Amino acid sequence: MEVTAEPVLYQKLLLWDQSLEPEEEEEEISEPLIPDPWRPQDSSGKAGVRPGTWAQLVAALLLLVVGFSLAMWQLHTRGSSSETLSSVAPPPSGHSHRPGVYHHGAIISPAATCSHLGQELLVAGGNVVDAGVGAALCLAVVHPHATGLGAMFWGLFHNSSSGNSTALTSGPAQTLAPGLGLPSALPTLRLLHTRFGHLPWPRLLVGPTTLAQEGFVVDMPLARALAAQGTKGLCPLLCHTDGTPLGPGARATNPKLAAVLRRAALAPTPDFAKDALLSLLARDLGLEGSSAEPMPTLEPALKLPLAQGILFTTPSPSAGPELLALLEAALQSKGPSPDPCPPPLKATVTPVSSVLATVDSSGSVLLLTSSLNSSFGSRHLSPSTGVLLSNLVAKSTISTWSCPLIFCGSPDDTEADVLGLVVSGTPAVARVTTQALLSHLAGPQIHAQHQHQHQHQHQAQEGPTESPSMCGQGTILQVAAHAEHAHVSSVPSGCCPFQGF
Repeated sequence: MEVTAEPVLYQKLLLWDQSLEPEEEEEEISEPLIPDPWRPQDSSGKAGVRPGTWAQLVAALLLLVVGFSLAMWQLHTRGSSSETLSSVAPPPSGHSHRPGVYHHGAIISPAATCSHLGQELLVAGGNVVDAGVGAALCLAVVHPHATGLGAMFWGLFHNSSSGNSTALTSGPAQTLAPGLGLPSALPTLRLLHTRFGHLPWPRLLVGPTTLAQEGFVVDMPLARALAAQGTKGLCPLLCHTDGTPLGPGARATNPKLAAVLRRAALAPTPDFAKDALLSLLARDLGLEGSSAEPMPTLEPALKLPLAQGILFTTPSPSAGPELLALLEAALQSKGPSPDPCPPPLKATVTPVSSVLATVDSSGSVLLLTSSLNSSFGSRHLSPSTGVLLSNLVAKSTISTWSCPLIFCGSPDDTEADVLGLVVSGTPAVARVTTQALLSHLAGPQIHAQHQHQHQHQHQAQEGPTESPSMCGQGTILQVAAHAEHAHVSSVPSGCCPFQGF
């Protein structure tokens, strides 16, 4: 039926009254704009008008508007009552996920504040590198016992688009002054972001700068470190006025560090640490100048092809080569499946480090680990910068502290899973990472058997976890991309807050 293009005329709606029925010549004006589908129509396309048609149509439209308004109000109320940004992008109706499983991306770190900041960057359109670098800078502010701008960084990035994995290193440990390590965090993280990041560099420093300037809450990991290690060299940053350490819930500020971060946000190149930060540190230390310069690098990751897929890890001076050697030896052995809980190594010193991991549902993964060497590093707090320097110097042994691992399924499978593992808090990260991966490759049945055998070692965990057992040795973060979802977890379960959307 062809509809003749005619001018649309509107008139004021009145309650129906027989006495007000229009004359025959006015009938065309008072026709409804939407013909009644239940009435027969003639070939001209015109339908008759029966009493009450307009009133019924208006009532139906009003009901629709009211219903839609109520539905939108309920959605807004539910969204505003949530305490996490995960409510920004709720899962599709009809299904839900266990904690740690998200549709788009996720991050896990030792500090809830920093995991939340990383999630904000993901929601803002950032990729896993943006989220990871932003969270690492956040940890540099709120966890000065384990990391900071004076720390050294190692990282492993897997790009799901290209299928390539890239290793990040701060370069060899160097000495700034006797007993003080050369800081390299800023140029290292800036190099990583310049190569692979998406959001503008200044955007990543907004949150960390605000925390340093306006204050951050001392959480349990920092409070425990202060209580155990004391406050020598850390006042007034982390002390009360009487010299006692800040406790959980206390508020700390670091305005000098905030100024450094603001300058870093405006730096056009990664040379900021060499040109500005180092000059301030040299003035604090009474040095005429430093011949040492940060030498961060990005290079192809070490890889080991397996029947199940490909392993990637970081090169020397990390523990990556040791990790691959252990894995090759274990996989070539035709003995029974290895026990994921071998006797712990006896070590006089447990390295202090910080780890985080980010993943998206497409399979891109970033693993970062950093260290000041000892808890609170050298305990030398630079008065001009608020930076706590490390005691990682040229002769420090750092190769056992880092070997992040990424396992990619068969390259012939475009939907293959991607797994990332990063370990901290143990002097044998290569050995523990090896056992964690072998447990994963052995399959869920073997894993369940081992967990039953070692159930007494998991009583302190807060609930079941799908991550491999750490047997009480340090902390392991596990991220994965599976079935177009991002997965994050940790051992011990609940040790590290995670966020996603």
